[in-house]
Amino acid sequence: MKKAPLLFFLLFPTLIMAQSDKLVSTDFLQSFAEAFNAHDIEAIMSHMADDCIFQASAGPDADGEKFTGREQVAKAFKDVFKNFPDAKWNNPVHFISGNRGLSEWTFTGTKTDGTKVEVTGCDVFLFKDGKIAVKNSYRKNRMPKR
Repeated sequence: MKKAPLLFFLLFPTLIMAQSDKLVSTDFLQSFAEAFNAHDIEAIMSHMADDCIFQASAGPDADGEKFTGREQVAKAFKDVFKNFPDAKWNNPVHFISGNRGLSEWTFTGTKTDGTKVEVTGCDVFLFKDGKIAVKNSYRKNRMPKR
């Protein structure tokens, strides 16, 4: 009988961690990509952690522009849809390893001035509690089509 309390004491932290460490699947990332292609901010943000971070491909800093928290991140995503009303992330391929993930895609979109954009890129993710904590975007730089 003395072994049972000791065993519980030793296993309790593992049980707690296992319950709070929700795994993310490639289906989760595909759902995220589909929400982007639908321009559905509510669905997109349902995949993001409360304290999420989005690091955009472009911006004033060496690592692009950083948006922190749900409000800033949602606004940044809305701005993408405003600037590219027909934005699509085509042929996504997803990879997951532990609490990290990667999605590769080809972005197509038309700016409001009529300039067409087509570039390959990827998102590098950090997951926390079954949600996206960090979305760090990278893309090729390409001259606009004429």
